[in-house]
Amino acid sequence: MEPITTTDTRTLVLTRTLNAPIELVFEAWCDPKHLVRWWGPKEFTLPHCEQDFRVGGNYRFCMRAPDGTDHWVRGEYTHINAPSRLVFTWLRDAADGDLWCDTIVEIAMERRGLQTLLTLSQTTFATVAHCEEHAIGWGECLDRLARIVLHLHQQHQAT
Repeated sequence: MEPITTTDTRTLVLTRTLNAPIELVFEAWCDPKHLVRWWGPKEFTLPHCEQDFRVGGNYRFCMRAPDGTDHWVRGEYTHINAPSRLVFTWLRDAADGDLWCDTIVEIAMERRGLQTLLTLSQTTFATVAHCEEHAIGWGECLDRLARIVLHLHQQHQAT
């Protein structure tokens, strides 16, 4: 299945079929040792990954762009239903200290044999432009996730 992206009415929906079992995909979202390998757009790094993965727990990540610019994001985990659903708030910290992009992200995963259908929804953006920017970032992020979970799955099969 080809990646699907929708940015209608300030809500983002991205869908990917990942070549790894649902448990492994879920683990990639909840384990910092995996997160640092895929979180962020293409060529970004994650030099700061603070995560309390439980309902009511918080996270705070710093995504570093190739030009060295830091992009901080933080939020709270509001729903965790392993291995099929994860919901968290999303707040971007601007360079001047202002918060923007106050949204909710939902990750829904569906078992498809040894594959996982992942749907990411983020709502509600203040502007369509913010939604479109996040569509690019999340799209690249999910592409990186797809590569990491495939690699992890191949490693598990080899052992």
